[in-house]
Amino acid sequence: MQRQSLTELLHDLEQEMLRLGYTNGSMQFYRRQWQKLLQFADDRKEIYYSECLGIDFAEKHFNILEKELNRTLSQSEVQKLRIHRMIGDFQLHRTILRRYYKHKKIISDPYFISISDRFKLYCINRSYSKVTVNHYVKQSERFMDYLASQNISDCKEITLSLIHAYIKTLAGYTYKTVEQSICSMRAFFRFLLESGQIEVDLAAKTPMVQARKQTRIPSVWTADELKKLIGAIDRKNPKGKRDYAIILLACCLGLRCMDIKQLKMGDFHWEDKKLVFIQSKTKTPLILPLTQEVGWAVKVLLKIIFKITWR
Repeated sequence: MQRQSLTELLHDLEQEMLRLGYTNGSMQFYRRQWQKLLQFADDRKEIYYSECLGIDFAEKHFNILEKELNRTLSQSEVQKLRIHRMIGDFQLHRTILRRYYKHKKIISDPYFISISDRFKLYCINRSYSKVTVNHYVKQSERFMDYLASQNISDCKEITLSLIHAYIKTLAGYTYKTVEQSICSMRAFFRFLLESGQIEVDLAAKTPMVQARKQTRIPSVWTADELKKLIGAIDRKNPKGKRDYAIILLACCLGLRCMDIKQLKMGDFHWEDKKLVFIQSKTKTPLILPLTQEVGWAVKVLLKIIFKITWR
């Protein structure tokens, strides 16, 4: 692609933001900041945008280096700095990265919405857990949102070059986050192949993430570390009693966070000293021995919540 002037770059960025449905108030805010940047570039006789230009502009207007060092950047200044990061991201990837979707749907194109709905049903039919289904669908929609930003309107137009370019937009995320995103994309590509949307096995061709696995946080705690963790809990108040019961369920029985969250009264078989429930991830039943320590911790918590008196 031919190098664009700052004016041309901002024009294309504006069109993408309008496509994504940015409000008129937001667009006015962005345009005011862009006008200041254009004036700054004109004063320096610079035609093109660069990270150096953005940093120099921020330093002149916000004294960013000193404020960042002293941690005195205001929220409004941080928001204005994000505008320049958006320009740099768009120049590099031709898309708007790291947007928030809390109150908006990720995709708006009817074709991609239909694909997403069918992919969700595909995941459900394969008996994936609710958490996995939601994660796969969300990540696939992010990828389809990227496709739309690249003027792709049909999944048959997906190429390895597009996939590689999208993966580059994940730079800066943790290894695990990138790995999970690619895992979701592979599941999505398998669906597209099986449903006849594409003819090439893109799942098999999507690259693995290269990272130093030894740098990850250890997943195993020593017995001494667990004793210190449990001992640090203040069990004199309801919050501490709750935390104590949760930690014991995780440490002593090995329950996943989601399983602990979804436990019900009926899962505790007090007479048989067993905990019986359906695992959220695998959807398979699991029976665990309800040890005395864990059992009493849960009973104390239930007594606080429901005023139950135990014999």
